[in-house]
Amino acid sequence: MHIAIIMDGNGRWANRQGLPRHEGHRAGAVRVREIAEECARRQFEQLTLYCLSSENWKRPKQELDFLMLLLHEYIVSQRTNMMENGIRLSIIGRRNGISEDILYEMDRSVEMTAGNKGLRLCLAINYGSRGEIVDAVRKIVQESIPCENIDEDCIAEHLYTAGMSEPDLLIRTAGELRLSNYLLWQLSYAEIWITEKCWPDFDVPLFAQALDDFSKRKRRFGGL
Repeated sequence: MHIAIIMDGNGRWANRQGLPRHEGHRAGAVRVREIAEECARRQFEQLTLYCLSSENWKRPKQELDFLMLLLHEYIVSQRTNMMENGIRLSIIGRRNGISEDILYEMDRSVEMTAGNKGLRLCLAINYGSRGEIVDAVRKIVQESIPCENIDEDCIAEHLYTAGMSEPDLLIRTAGELRLSNYLLWQLSYAEIWITEKCWPDFDVPLFAQALDDFSKRKRRFGGL
């Protein structure tokens, strides 16, 4: 099973607690670990998390600086946990705008966990689905692939997610009802589950509720 999550509402959660916005991001990072461990325990195939969108660069510099610091901290501190739980890290998105030291740690963690056989934890960082599709088209053009050979499989093989399965379930927190430029190609037939709870409040019991609701749905994949 492949689950994709739009982790929304960190700032709103912090505001409601009377805390600075960055404390919401810190609390959200704790949930990332908990949900990843739960997916590993359930022996799911993949968990893909929307960590930083390409549009998030419009946020205040102070908040972005903290997000980068938190990203660096998470990537480094969770290596032992990933190894102990057999988690294999993947990262999708554009690399421009991310500092060299963070890119180094990202690449190192991906390399260190490459041999793990359990859950694939895919972090979407500086990611935007339209940009991903543009990059895929550019690769196809650069490879001079004949027009008659370009089909859905060809495009999928040139996306950042090449070789990964498509998500079965999309979870979005904080009650928002939009995809926010997230995995537009890959989510074509995913089931969608929305909760009003902000991401820092998305605990394992609520995750279990989402999974239970999903198990009761009949997936049609475009059929009747």
